[in-house]
Amino acid sequence: MRIASIGHAVFAATLIALGLLGLIGGGFTVIWQPVFDHVPAARLLAYLCAVVSLACGLGLLWPRSTSLAARVLFFYALLWLLVFKLPLIARAPLTEGSYQYCGEMAVIVAATWVLHAWFATDADRRRLGFAVGDRGLRMARVLYGLALIAFGFSHYVYLSLTAPLIPHWLHAPVFWAYFTGAAYLAAGAAILLNLLARLAATLSALMMGLFLLLIWLPMVAAGHVSAFNWGETYATWVLTAAAWVVADSYRGVRWLGLHK
Repeated sequence: MRIASIGHAVFAATLIALGLLGLIGGGFTVIWQPVFDHVPAARLLAYLCAVVSLACGLGLLWPRSTSLAARVLFFYALLWLLVFKLPLIARAPLTEGSYQYCGEMAVIVAATWVLHAWFATDADRRRLGFAVGDRGLRMARVLYGLALIAFGFSHYVYLSLTAPLIPHWLHAPVFWAYFTGAAYLAAGAAILLNLLARLAATLSALMMGLFLLLIWLPMVAAGHVSAFNWGETYATWVLTAAAWVVADSYRGVRWLGLHK
């Protein structure tokens, strides 16, 4: 296996799991949603997404195919963001949910971009020099930072939906909804400004993981099983794995500084 980091391994395993879920269920898994009803051959497209997830997930773990898998996954995810996610903003530019959906896909793209930059071949550097190396990593991080800002605003706009999700034992659900929203905004700003960026990326990934551990998994374990709960569980799992990859891209960067 060719493992660049723990985040790389976790993200690859997550893609494999999503691919299997897509093939078994025959529908779009959470990271590829929503897809409009008028899209031709939507079911075939759903299977294609599952195959890409599974094949690229496996490919990311196999030394001879790591570069190809990272390249295919990056461009596929980027194309999906441009074709299916950004139009949501064009259709409803004043609806925060549009930015939330784009932000989720942007986190996936950022993670795949980091992997593409890490495993770029000499041919990639000649043809796609802008997307690899330090420049590619910087653009991936900027995209991730923008996604965090979208997540932060969602906590405020959809406070009535966010606050009830806070576990009762934490008390003050409105406070925690506001606090986590502010944490997302602060982390996004830190990454965009390259100020304490490594700390911000790591803490944002940790926060996503805590959402999974403290909210969604206990909810499912308690028997509150619904399509929405399962979808949010999968989404938070995938986002945590992707955020972990982005956080790993800061290895060698000082926690409290700007330079290596």
